Amino acid sequence: MTKNPIVPYILIMLFGIGLIFFLSVQGVGNQAEIAESGEEGTESTEGGEGASAGEFDPEVLAQQKCISCHGSSYEGQGAFPGIKGSALSEEEIADILANGKGAMPGGLVPAENIEEMAAWVKSLE
Repeated sequence: MTKNPIVPYILIMLFGIGLIFFLSVQGVGNQAEIAESGEEGTESTEGGEGASAGEFDPEVLAQQKCISCHGSSYEGQGAFPGIKGSALSEEEIADILANGKGAMPGGLVPAENIEEMAAWVKSLE
């Protein structure tokens, strides 16, 4: 009598699916607790999403959202132009931040901080 070689794989797959189901049900049951622990962690972060009102840091936002396309030194990479030493005016930069241009989407910077971010981008030399 020969053993079926696929049985262990099926058992492992069923165990994995059961484990995923159990963990997802467990997560739904602890949703409020998980949300509370996530809120506590954001209070200690600098700038960005976890900052309280009035603490906008353009450099922190740029590190979070801009370097993936424009490069860590903001000199551009590939099809993405450099923002360091830009010939654009602050008003043009603010318009691009608000509305986007080309592959860059608008709305990456909160509307109330666009002018400050545009001034920071213009100050990069």
